[in-house]
Amino acid sequence: MSEEKKVVRKKIQATDQMNKIMSDYFYGLNEAATTGSKKVAWCTSVGPAELLRAMGFAVHFPENHAAMLGATRLSNEMIPVANAIGYSPDICSYLTADIGAYLKGMTPLSKAYPGIESVPKPDVLVYNTNQCRDVQDWLAWYSEKLGVPMIGIASPKNVNEVTDSHIDDVASQIQALVPTLEAITGEKLDLERLRETVSLSRQCTELWKDVLETATASPAPITFFDSTIHMGPAVVLRGTQEAIDYYRVLLAELKERVANGVGAVEGESLRIYWEGMPVWGRLRQHSEMFAELKAAVLASTYCSSWIFPAFDPGDPFRSMAKAYLELFIVRADAYKGEYIKEMLAKFRIDGIIYHDAKTCPYNSNNRYGMPQRLERETGIPALVISGDLNDLRCVSDEQTKTNVEAFIEQLEEGK
Repeated sequence: MSEEKKVVRKKIQATDQMNKIMSDYFYGLNEAATTGSKKVAWCTSVGPAELLRAMGFAVHFPENHAAMLGATRLSNEMIPVANAIGYSPDICSYLTADIGAYLKGMTPLSKAYPGIESVPKPDVLVYNTNQCRDVQDWLAWYSEKLGVPMIGIASPKNVNEVTDSHIDDVASQIQALVPTLEAITGEKLDLERLRETVSLSRQCTELWKDVLETATASPAPITFFDSTIHMGPAVVLRGTQEAIDYYRVLLAELKERVANGVGAVEGESLRIYWEGMPVWGRLRQHSEMFAELKAAVLASTYCSSWIFPAFDPGDPFRSMAKAYLELFIVRADAYKGEYIKEMLAKFRIDGIIYHDAKTCPYNSNNRYGMPQRLERETGIPALVISGDLNDLRCVSDEQTKTNVEAFIEQLEEGK
């Protein structure tokens, strides 16, 4: 019997540069925390990072740390530790993995970056509930545990049209954070520095959008699984020149792939949209599974969540508010459905996969009939797979593989 051909994952050459700037970021955070050279703020992933950076904080993102716990498959050891102190196994597994890791005194940063012994101790904790209530509860635990002040923004949910009233509300809440932050740093906010930081974030977001939209080409030069890794600088370094410089390099490489007809998936025959969170502990496995089926999972709502076209250095507070309000997860189903239909058309999608993440109801958009509605309206078939972002006890590899293979066969027959 001949051996099956092994799927070769095409390396993106810019990855080495990304690894370097991410390493510099984490070592910089560690130095700030251990030497006191900068105050450290923890910030939720779509919180007011621009304001914090403009005020001189080193910024740590707990969700990024939690995703690392998932990707390294350490989360399953950590989640039960948080469950044991009263956190339900049904709530956000980012939260439970991260708190569990803190209680166990471990971090995947130690292995990836020798010399880093722990996450940086915060001077302030800053949240935005635009994603979910869990982020506030998450930081509240650290606030009590570490005796650190917590401040934040209470965002509206299920927004269809973002109105001036919404923007006024959130902008005033962002401005209200400033006195507390000034008291911690001992310095007044420099508005020009804030404008510059918002401008850098805007440039980052435009380049990240261009990176993701290279996948409109056929064959697509990048997959969803690649993007979940390469979105790192857009998450933790937006508002910096380093992120901009990196995405210029990555974009040039992907444009070269497009010009030369080089696809991320060899022999691409089907184009798939991924709706929902990744299964962090199965990125490689899922990437190879789809590649073997010659199906390119090439676009997603998740990776596009770090595109913020509203950023405007001329009006930093209101534009930050608008950007954070326009986030997909904040929006009502009517808006979400129209957005996804536009994405399906733009990327010429053959099929859509919804990830029903057990512990992330806010980012699981299959629970209120959306797959059935969109399939009726577009004719594009959908598959729902059960799993989770971090808790691999909710993932059945065999069931996922069987369902995906049957779905790909259905799509091939339809073509």
